[in-house]
Amino acid sequence: MDFLSQTYIALRGPTGAPQSAQDTIAKLSDRLSPSTLLADRRAAVLALKGLARDCKEDVGERALPGLLEVLQNDAEIDAEIAKAVLETITQLCEPDDDSKDLALKHTDYVIGNDQAVHVLFSLLGDTHFYTRYATLQLLSVLLQNRRSQVQGYFLKAPAGATSVIAVLEDKREIIRNESIVMIQMLISQSPDIQKVLAFEGAFEKLFNTVTHEGGLEGGVISQDALRCVDSLLRYNSSNQSYFRETSLPALLCSLLLLPSNLSLQDSAPQEFALQFWDSQKVVNVSLVLGIMGMLVGSKGSSQELSVFIRGFVELALASNAPTSLKTQALHLLPSTLTLPLSEVILTPYMPVPETRGEEWDRLEPASALDALVELALHGEYNGLYSDSRTKEGLELRSAAVIVFDSFVRKEDIRQAIVQGMLPPQQPSEVPMISPLLHSLCLSPSSPLNIANVTSTHLATLLFAHLLTGSPRAKTAARSIKPSSNIPGGTSSQGPLFVPADSTPVPTPPEEDEEDAPQSLLHLFAENLSLCFLSRFRAEDDREEREWNRLIVGYICLLAQWLWDDPKAVREFLEAGGLGTLVEPINQTSESEDLIPGLCAFLLGICYEFNREPGEITRATIHPIISRLGVDVLLGHMTRVREHDWFKSIGPESMVLRYPSKALQNTPPAEQEGEIWLDWSFVDFWKSNQHTIQRGLATDPSTLASSSGPSAESAMLINSLKDVIRSQVQEIDALQLRLKELSATEARLADSEARVAELEAELQTSDSKKREVEKEQEDLLVLLDDVSTKRRRDKQQMREAGMEVSEDEADDDDDDEDEGGEE
Repeated sequence: MDFLSQTYIALRGPTGAPQSAQDTIAKLSDRLSPSTLLADRRAAVLALKGLARDCKEDVGERALPGLLEVLQNDAEIDAEIAKAVLETITQLCEPDDDSKDLALKHTDYVIGNDQAVHVLFSLLGDTHFYTRYATLQLLSVLLQNRRSQVQGYFLKAPAGATSVIAVLEDKREIIRNESIVMIQMLISQSPDIQKVLAFEGAFEKLFNTVTHEGGLEGGVISQDALRCVDSLLRYNSSNQSYFRETSLPALLCSLLLLPSNLSLQDSAPQEFALQFWDSQKVVNVSLVLGIMGMLVGSKGSSQELSVFIRGFVELALASNAPTSLKTQALHLLPSTLTLPLSEVILTPYMPVPETRGEEWDRLEPASALDALVELALHGEYNGLYSDSRTKEGLELRSAAVIVFDSFVRKEDIRQAIVQGMLPPQQPSEVPMISPLLHSLCLSPSSPLNIANVTSTHLATLLFAHLLTGSPRAKTAARSIKPSSNIPGGTSSQGPLFVPADSTPVPTPPEEDEEDAPQSLLHLFAENLSLCFLSRFRAEDDREEREWNRLIVGYICLLAQWLWDDPKAVREFLEAGGLGTLVEPINQTSESEDLIPGLCAFLLGICYEFNREPGEITRATIHPIISRLGVDVLLGHMTRVREHDWFKSIGPESMVLRYPSKALQNTPPAEQEGEIWLDWSFVDFWKSNQHTIQRGLATDPSTLASSSGPSAESAMLINSLKDVIRSQVQEIDALQLRLKELSATEARLADSEARVAELEAELQTSDSKKREVEKEQEDLLVLLDDVSTKRRRDKQQMREAGMEVSEDEADDDDDDEDEGGEE
């Protein structure tokens, strides 16, 4: 009742006359003076809080200085007035659509008083619920409006870091959750604050929150805490180094249920591979993967890297994780992948049909490399959903292509893979057709099989990565002669993922001499011609688009193979490739920009590197180029670089949205996608386009680029430079380690020498001590003998009646006393 009466009196005024809001605010502001009673100030603050909703400008102009004075003087001693004044200032500073400028003005006034901001950080240490909660809300509003200024005050506050960490330890969930939101804004773009909080124990407190919320199964609170950890680590090398020195990296693996000591030959446990997923868990796991990928990218310890990389591989290739997480895991693998994928054994799983993902079959163990290639060629779960070519699924398959490119950067790896495709040396041996070779050799067939088209197209991308920049791999690839019995109408999954009780693969029938295997280049030239013919017979625009995609795949592969490989050029031309390239250039339509330009580019490569004797020489091709027109060919090539598909390709993005009006309102997970080019070819084109353009205008007797290094040689030189740089870094590290060991060895030698010297001194001292002790013993024996003899002589003198002097008698008495004492 006292509160109501005091408020009523404050609002009524002394005479009871009606007052305006401005007069009431003025009188209430006067009551905020320290000279008034605490109860009066409390009543005035509560009244101003009610008026701040409708009269924000007047309250801020008249009462804000007094409110800050109350905050500094009374908030720490009275919880009720602290709650009221904090909520009032929060209302004044909180922006809305109508008063954003006014809220910023009030915020500037508040943070202009450094003592008031310091009081806010000290109030975080108050254990009263409403005080701490209202303080967090006000700090969040101030940080939202003027983050950098508040961050500066935090660094100067005496108990800023300690109070913030104390709030994270609060057992009340509302307080803890609000503190995480505030900390996210506090550490944004401030490495100094990130370091301060990290060394105060923020990592441990945040992970305690995640664990308390149920780990990755937790809700939004786990998400906010993990995002806060991510903000503390990202772009902050100091915090990353500190994080590695703690036990928290192992905690990341345990959150994912991944063992931290998994060997190459052991598969991940089933509780890691098969989990239940919901939308919130997907977000939480994505944050954990991002933190792990950040640590991998910053070059941590080899043990930590191997554990995290193995987790990415297991999650992407042998788990039931959602497609988006698998794609993220593959993208987080380092570009210089050193994990031996061919030695890592995985246990893939296949969903049982019509169980909605609740039951899974465990398949035969396979190497990670085989599983990676299988994923790129056929999609998830051994091509179970290959007929539905969603954009999300293609993103995953394109990520597998990128990882494959990173893995085969080493010459010995790509050479071993290509060698594995060669026919057996003994004619009696059954040739082994790898999934990659099988997809490469699928013959174009009608009716069109979209799954086969996508598989073959991605196979051309994988095979191009094996050949680009490797003359040895190109030489070996010319010797590949796949069996002519490969079917063209159905997709084969190769030797991967066969059940343990499956029947043996039947031996293919023997081939006639007329059907002898042909080389890959002959096969590609034939398939390219069939694709052009099938495109001409396409029944609708969609089918024509699919044939165009397959044509682009073949041309891109041939361009990278024939570059700086005269023998391959001669073989392709002898297989009829020249006529296949010329016809599309002659029959160009206005809607076609990409394929004619690619054909012109490949024709230029054939002309540039046709240096081997044969039926088709440079002199044979030159009239054809002249008839087509050099300017026309250059125009086609220029339009390729200006094409939207070409410009939209990035190092980690090659999937485009399928252009269909019916798919505009389709959910993102169900949208259809398509792949035309990859970044490797785009980079190859940009590096060599001008060389081919100059070469088209040269005389057939002149080799335009023969005198200078080719782009492929430059790529090889760059790769060797990278190897040299890495080796130099290793040498520097080893030399530094050698210096440290040498210094340690020198100190150890000095210590050993000092120990030997001390041991010698000790032995000398012991020998001297023994000599002194022996001399003392001899002297004592001698003294004892002398004393005994003297007593005997005195006794004899007494017995003989001889006189003994007083001194001798005294000595004799002393001797007797000594003998008695003894």
